[in-house]
Amino acid sequence: MEQKVDEILLHVSQSQQQLTRLLETERHVAVRMAQIIHNLPDEDPEFGNLGGLMDNSSEVNKSVIAYLNGLADLQESMAELLEKVMKELNGQDEE
Repeated sequence: MEQKVDEILLHVSQSQQQLTRLLETERHVAVRMAQIIHNLPDEDPEFGNLGGLMDNSSEVNKSVIAYLNGLADLQESMAELLEKVMKELNGQDEE
């Protein structure tokens, strides 16, 4: 039984690493987009109209929100995994 738990933990660990890499990539994109927005002039940006500015700001916000949601999902899945592992370990202690 312990061997199966170890295999599951290894598999989950590898999937968590992949998710972490994905989130790291999203973080870089969000940071770069925020840097671009920060470098824009405060007055009279040349987007042609206010709609272009709003669209670009909306895209930055969506990217940041997606990154934060990804972090929340990672944290939730890690908590669920830890809960299952602790239950399994407590069950083994009783046996």
